Amino acid sequence: MENQKIYGDGVVTGQGKINGRTVFAFSQDFTVLGGSLSETYAEKICKIMDKAALVGAPCIGLNDSGGARIQEGVESLAGYAEIFQRNVDSSGVIPQISLIMGPCAGGAVYSPALTDFVFMVQDTSYMFVTGPEVVKTVTNEEVTKEELGGAKMHSSVSGVSHKVFENDIEAIASTRKLLSYLPQNSSNKRNHRVWTDADKANQSSTEVLNNIIPQDPNKPYDMKIVINAIADRNDFYEIMPDFAKNIITGFAEVEGRSVGIVANQPQVLAGCLDIDASVKAARFIRFCDAF
Repeated sequence: MENQKIYGDGVVTGQGKINGRTVFAFSQDFTVLGGSLSETYAEKICKIMDKAALVGAPCIGLNDSGGARIQEGVESLAGYAEIFQRNVDSSGVIPQISLIMGPCAGGAVYSPALTDFVFMVQDTSYMFVTGPEVVKTVTNEEVTKEELGGAKMHSSVSGVSHKVFENDIEAIASTRKLLSYLPQNSSNKRNHRVWTDADKANQSSTEVLNNIIPQDPNKPYDMKIVINAIADRNDFYEIMPDFAKNIITGFAEVEGRSVGIVANQPQVLAGCLDIDASVKAARFIRFCDAF
């Protein structure tokens, strides 16, 4: 294995534009030694993260890696340390988005967990510290990939994943949409969309809001209807929809301005706060505060 020389290694890095805005991205290639991270591979990712921080542009990671390249030993692990350091330094300075596009283990999931948003794909992406085979060897416990680190588990139980999609195309399209709500960095405000008379005419809020509260105070109503009525084009981008459903978090536009929305959901636990809901709201507010 140590004698195999892969030109360019197992990661593609670069910069481009999404909706006319500069972004930096790296994409891991599972066909090259399982997407495992080598010293050079780490240097490529670190360089692109440094560039993103330098010019103040979002950084997107498409993760599909088995973790450290074991035959490189400590150099590979040191490469992960460099990546984690950049994740921490860039936190709250530039938006960092991670897409889990395949089975990821070890360092390949520690880094995404440090980023602002983590997206997963149903049935194809997994996040675990170590795989089911190692768990079986060490603890003699039999656990499936899905139970250990599947998209459903991380989006509804652990809260690690912010959104789950049917396929890779949906995940990438949703990432593009998310970026439309975010500024380039913590110093720049996002440009407002022009709010036209046509937008005002199409906004169907008053009638809905006048009739949303039930006559019976013991009956709940759907807070998402209220949010959609307030948001421009009745379009609300929800964050963590499957985790702690008693609180709703997400992005929308109000008269062309990007806003973060936090709302109790009366239909789940009467909208009461528990630990998961509090953590979910606090994480989201912290992100909004940083930007």
